[in-house]
Amino acid sequence: MNRLQSWPASATEVLVETRGEVTLAAPDYARTKMLAVLGRLDEPVLAARVKLTQEPHHAMARPSLAQAVIDLNGTPVRAHVAATTMQEAVDLLQDRLNARIARVRHHRDHHRRHASAPVGPPDGARHEHRPQRHARGEQERRIVRHKSYSLARQTAWEAVFELESMDYDFHLFTDAASGCDSVVHRDPSDDGYRLATADPQGEPVPGLRVSTLAVPRLAVADAVSRLDLGGLPFVFFTDAATGRGNVVYHRYDGHYGLITPVL
Repeated sequence: MNRLQSWPASATEVLVETRGEVTLAAPDYARTKMLAVLGRLDEPVLAARVKLTQEPHHAMARPSLAQAVIDLNGTPVRAHVAATTMQEAVDLLQDRLNARIARVRHHRDHHRRHASAPVGPPDGARHEHRPQRHARGEQERRIVRHKSYSLARQTAWEAVFELESMDYDFHLFTDAASGCDSVVHRDPSDDGYRLATADPQGEPVPGLRVSTLAVPRLAVADAVSRLDLGGLPFVFFTDAATGRGNVVYHRYDGHYGLITPVL
């Protein structure tokens, strides 16, 4: 069951979407929490959206999922959490969205003072409240989402900033200096960041660890096989057909996603 509700707020319209058996009280509770976040801001919020998803309780340990995306004066900021109850998920979402907004401000302030400053280490928000991947047999898995877009030309630290503001685990981009497709991602060993690039002569990036492993040249089917065999959340590879950097990854629903650049 899907429901869509919206309410006029003082400066923006908060849109709340629900999926699954979400209680009738949850959207209004989420709206209240979102307005508390927006009320602390002194800059325009051009859009605000919340999605609440209630998975069947037998499907996962934390079946209540909450996601928010706001447009903070032209900069998208996103947060995504999972919890045992929807009220807990909305409370966690409020905390995580506040942390994401703080990261955006931190980066912006540093950039104003130092033409090009890294965003620094993560804010300490661990991943125990991230949604869990649904267990699905290997024969059942399919690429159910293929997202293709023009990759932004960014520095590695600008890509890290986008990863942080959007609450992603990885981010595919084109390196502004080399022109090569690259990926920044979280390092689960210490919650830091790591860079993988298709540029074999890539220059070191101060403060950012660079993977020394060569980016494999693969067909999409082979990349999916490597994803399953390696036990990793995603595989960054150069597509054998196009020569461009692609990412195949595990989705939370147990299927695969594929990200490719627009050619």
